[in-house]
Amino acid sequence: MFMFLTRRLLTSALVVLISTLVMYVLVSIAIDPLEDLRASTDPNKEALIASRTNALDLNTPVLLRYLDWLSGIPRGYLGVNWQTNQQVTELLSGAVTTTLQLVTVAALLAIMLGVFVGIVSALRQYSGFDYSLTLLSFLLYSLPTFWVAVLLKQFLAIEFNNFLDEPGIAWWFYVVVILASGIVTMAAVGGTARKRLQVFGIAAGAGLVAVAYMDLTDFFVTPGLGIIMVAVLGIAIAVGVTGLSTGLGDRRSLYAALTVAVLGVVLYYPMLYVWYYIEVNWLIIIGLGVLTVLVGLGVGLVWGGPDKWTVARTAALTAVPVAMLLFVDRLLSSWDSFVDNGLIRGRPISTSGRRTPNFDEGFWLNTLDLFGHLLLPTVTLVLISFASYSRYSRASTLEVLNQDYMRTARAKGLTERTVIMRHAFRNALIPLASIVPVDIITLVGGAVITERIFGWRGMGFLFADSLEKNIIDPVMAYLLIVAILAVVANFVADLMYAVLDPRIRVNA
Repeated sequence: MFMFLTRRLLTSALVVLISTLVMYVLVSIAIDPLEDLRASTDPNKEALIASRTNALDLNTPVLLRYLDWLSGIPRGYLGVNWQTNQQVTELLSGAVTTTLQLVTVAALLAIMLGVFVGIVSALRQYSGFDYSLTLLSFLLYSLPTFWVAVLLKQFLAIEFNNFLDEPGIAWWFYVVVILASGIVTMAAVGGTARKRLQVFGIAAGAGLVAVAYMDLTDFFVTPGLGIIMVAVLGIAIAVGVTGLSTGLGDRRSLYAALTVAVLGVVLYYPMLYVWYYIEVNWLIIIGLGVLTVLVGLGVGLVWGGPDKWTVARTAALTAVPVAMLLFVDRLLSSWDSFVDNGLIRGRPISTSGRRTPNFDEGFWLNTLDLFGHLLLPTVTLVLISFASYSRYSRASTLEVLNQDYMRTARAKGLTERTVIMRHAFRNALIPLASIVPVDIITLVGGAVITERIFGWRGMGFLFADSLEKNIIDPVMAYLLIVAILAVVANFVADLMYAVLDPRIRVNA
């Protein structure tokens, strides 16, 4: 293992060194720091050119300039923006934070939705549901990012903000939700005609209740969940997580999950005291999240049984979304104050920027403002990435389902849930292990087009803006970070292979 890690470290360092050298030379050829002066009509034009050439050391051979830039890396010096005289490390600190805020949620949502939809599509192979998802995936995958962004700006921001001026749910919206929820769920579940009708009725009824609840409670004027919706959604989460994790036949897991859901309802009013009277920040929220997982594990261990850690896992998986319901409920309770704020002017969904300028109204309103700015770029990235993940997971699942050990598992009398979740799901993730880390690193490197369209000054914006202004040091810092993250992503992919497939071992 030691020799393996040593070899990987040395080869990775060599790859980064060679890639940065090649890129430094290419960028030096591509940009011209004297471009503005060459077109200048200033009488001191030649003196200005000579001064900048001397300041930027442009007469020195490019390889020597690269070595000089490289020598600053061990000291944490990545150069300077010569136009603003600002350290590149300062530019990177803000850009990295901005990009991480933008891509974290988008990457997680795209992976989870893509894998889930891909597996369901594979299980319903050659059905109308499968063909529809295939068509949708290829359509989304082929759409230009800038075009998707423009459509989202128009309909998800401008039109929705106009709708909030006079919110009201029309009769046709009831019909669309009822039919869509019933048809999609019925197609995904499949089965006999009788089962399809039952599923259609249940899903359509759930859609009707949801829309009626929003209409009767003026959800778009004063949104919120309330203790009743927290209870209903918490029980639904408990049943759903148990069904996927262990199956509803495992009574201990089901009771542990339901206990967590009931505990969330019991804590509803005490948490209101915490939300309203304690100064909250993201560190406290993360701490409460960790505590939530620990409480879920504890509840599962209390229920115990012969497989107590499986019960504990189910309870912990239930605890996280139940706790998120309490967080979302408190967040939505600040909606009125947020929308009526003079800086927001009744337009909560923003089309540009990371935050509203000069907006500082405390944790909850600032969080709503951040989410309002995150919505459009996040949806854009999710729509584009979701399509590829769904195709990868579908193809991988189909390959796994045709293996001999899957037929053996069914022949042994295992339930279909056990066959899919315990045998197919884990093995279907193995090919994705080489794709997901690289894709995440690519997003961390900056969604160049998305950041430019929505005005997010992240890594992609920094790279494109510096390249356009002929500033080499920020460009090279960006490329250095991307190169390092690329080799890290490949190493993480190898580790994920070993975790997902015990047959893979490192032979040092």
